[in-house]
Amino acid sequence: MPIEKVEFDSGGYRLVGDLHLPEPGAERGAVVLTGPFAGVKEQVVGYYAARFAERGHVALAFDHRNWGDSEGTVRQHEDATAKVADLRSAVGFLAGRPEVDPEKITVCGVCLGGIYSVQLAAFDPRIKAVALIAAAYNNPTLIRERFGADNFAALMGQFAQIAQDQADTGEVAYWPAVNPEGMPAGNPGPEPFAYYGTERGARPGWENRCTALSVLQELTLDVDAYLPLVSQPLLIVHGRGDQAVPLTDAEAAFAAAPEPKELLVLDTSNHIDLYDDDTHVVPAVDRAVSFFDGNL
Repeated sequence: MPIEKVEFDSGGYRLVGDLHLPEPGAERGAVVLTGPFAGVKEQVVGYYAARFAERGHVALAFDHRNWGDSEGTVRQHEDATAKVADLRSAVGFLAGRPEVDPEKITVCGVCLGGIYSVQLAAFDPRIKAVALIAAAYNNPTLIRERFGADNFAALMGQFAQIAQDQADTGEVAYWPAVNPEGMPAGNPGPEPFAYYGTERGARPGWENRCTALSVLQELTLDVDAYLPLVSQPLLIVHGRGDQAVPLTDAEAAFAAAPEPKELLVLDTSNHIDLYDDDTHVVPAVDRAVSFFDGNL
């Protein structure tokens, strides 16, 4: 499938993307993708975009501000509010493309991108359907419970000190994006490293670092406040063997979301199976395409 390099503006920043195009005349809809924490367009979202295009959907994989080829400072900084704003700009860009029917634009969020997709769709009726694949379902109360109250409080104190040091010195603190040994990291442990820290996921536009305060953004995201506000058809695809985001999180999100909705559970062995393993990615995309086509 042809890929067109594209640029568009978001809040005064130039964002860079890859527009994956189906064969002319085969277009059935358009999907904007947003993906995992610290990811760039050549990784998970690009992998999914190619498969959506093969199935007739114009698919946009782009670098959010501060990441990859896009503009923005501070570099490698997760800015949750800005990511949702970037998605709104991406929808506007797609709606202006000649290949795209603006009444057939959808969003697909993978991993942390699932939260941003929900936050976008809750308040943007230009989005006609939503797919969440191996999504995160963070809320601060759940995160605190899983860390333990004392550990969570200590971590918040550490972030407060980092913020104060940055205010005092102007120097930005960075942590590894992935660290097989654990914290400090945006994604600690051996499983994220198995994707990002090896040839499997490493790409020229990706760096193994993120601002330390990116992790504060990650841990304080809240999907629960937005899920009940998603009026569009919602598809949740999740792996049965996902330990990073347990299936019970996806099931709870599904229960909280209004109709119409569908849930597909795949027999994965871990979280990153749904990043690039076609045993699981192909049925996930096939269901998303049929779901989108049936609701556009």
